[in-house]
Amino acid sequence: GAAAAGTGAILTAQLVSVTAELPQYQAALQRKADQLRTRAERPFAWLEASLNTAAPLAFDAGSDQPLLTAGARQPVAVEIHPPRPSTGDTLARLVSLVWGPLGEAGLVLLLLLFILLEHESLRDRLIRLAGQTETSRTVRALADAAHGVSRFFFSQFVVNAVFGIVIGIALWGCGVPRAALWGALSGLLRFVPYLGTLGSAAFITVFVAAIDPGWSLTVTCVALYVVIELIVANVIEPNVYGHSTGISPLAVVASALFWGSLWGPVGLLISTPLTVCLVVAGRHVRALEALSILLGEAPNVTAAQRFFQRALSGETGVILRDAGAYLRRASFARYCDHTLLPGLALAVTELRAGKIDALQQEHIRSTIADVAESLAPSGAAPARGPRWRHVSLLDANVGAHLRQLREARLGRWQGSLDVPQHSIVLCAGLALERDDLVSELLARALREAGVDARSIVLPLPDAEYEPEKANLASTVFIAYPLSDALESWTQAMSEVRTLLPQAMLVAIRAAQDEMAAPHHAVQPHVDMVLRSFEEGLALVAPRRPAAA
Repeated sequence: GAAAAGTGAILTAQLVSVTAELPQYQAALQRKADQLRTRAERPFAWLEASLNTAAPLAFDAGSDQPLLTAGARQPVAVEIHPPRPSTGDTLARLVSLVWGPLGEAGLVLLLLLFILLEHESLRDRLIRLAGQTETSRTVRALADAAHGVSRFFFSQFVVNAVFGIVIGIALWGCGVPRAALWGALSGLLRFVPYLGTLGSAAFITVFVAAIDPGWSLTVTCVALYVVIELIVANVIEPNVYGHSTGISPLAVVASALFWGSLWGPVGLLISTPLTVCLVVAGRHVRALEALSILLGEAPNVTAAQRFFQRALSGETGVILRDAGAYLRRASFARYCDHTLLPGLALAVTELRAGKIDALQQEHIRSTIADVAESLAPSGAAPARGPRWRHVSLLDANVGAHLRQLREARLGRWQGSLDVPQHSIVLCAGLALERDDLVSELLARALREAGVDARSIVLPLPDAEYEPEKANLASTVFIAYPLSDALESWTQAMSEVRTLLPQAMLVAIRAAQDEMAAPHHAVQPHVDMVLRSFEEGLALVAPRRPAAA
């Protein structure tokens, strides 16, 4: 309190001092105005002189008007000057200019006063209007609106205060007297959006021009003000106001344009609070949900929906950028559970409905392959050797393509078989595109965590089974079956039980699928049913957390 009072006293003293010195600045301002007028008129004077030189001053001989003779009288120029306006006329014109904005501001302040006096009654009326069954939602909406508006005003106060301090320091560094006064004036006027900034800039420019013998200090101060204002208005304000109020930076600017064009300066003042209230209403009223989607800070789409949209368009670079940021704080298994597999489930639904064309299918397949290879690579390829060969994505489905890449780099068994017993984790599935992809993605997620995971296709051919290697596998993850493949899946489970009796069989149902087999038909054939890659990772690598 004492600090605020002291600051106010200092600023008041500086304001009184500047007011007392105004007559001293009048001559300097008049001189600067004359200089500007002279410089502005100079190009037009040169143009007029050039035209007069090119054109004759009198008509030629063929003109209808006679030339002036020596004895002719020179016509007298007559100038009509309007009467000089009186002081009353000047005041009346000034009042007419400011009466409209002042009247609007007065009406708004009067309305605001009555709203504040009756806020409890208005709150009860709104709750009553919403109905007894919507009481909790209405109370929550009112609380959200009040919280958003209060955060906006607090953010606005902080931004404007910092702006005023920076302007004051910049002017003080340039040697402008009473820099604190002009910094405080800049911060206060910024509460009037856009127009306040122009007003404070005009005041500072006129004052500096009055005290500057030349133009260098004026130009420097104006340039500093413009640079600081551009940074604050275009970088800081949209982001700070957007994050603090829950509306997007674009909505901040668009709302100012809309309400400003509708209500003038008053609309600029209340544009952001009104938009905050509209966004809150959209969150709680279904009929206004479009406003929340268009104006809200978040686009209201899940990570899976965003992945699906980008994959349809073939925007692999954007997906990899978002995924890279995600993997800096989480594992690839978590990314598959929350983004990649749910996104693919959306793609499957659209594909079954016939809404995805061949080009979009190719985009999705290529995106999945690129994401898997970039985020969870299959291993370093040898510089040269007989095991490396080119594998085209067009030769197989995505899961088989990814597995072939790893086999081309690591060998037929995707690694050495000279390993300790019970150290290998198998990721298996039927010879279906869906199962191939799930098993290969799971194998890569486990390998990223340091688990020796390898993907296989069921059933295993007899020629590939080596009984002496059966004890190498400790766990077999199997892709959860679809209803129409349940019989083949059940038979494959029986064969795995026979070939790997010591291994734990775990079914992985990583993404919800309406065509998946019922749980009671799957559970008897496996030791466990898990619902995510993270659960599988925690099972075989309990010392490593699933989410980083």
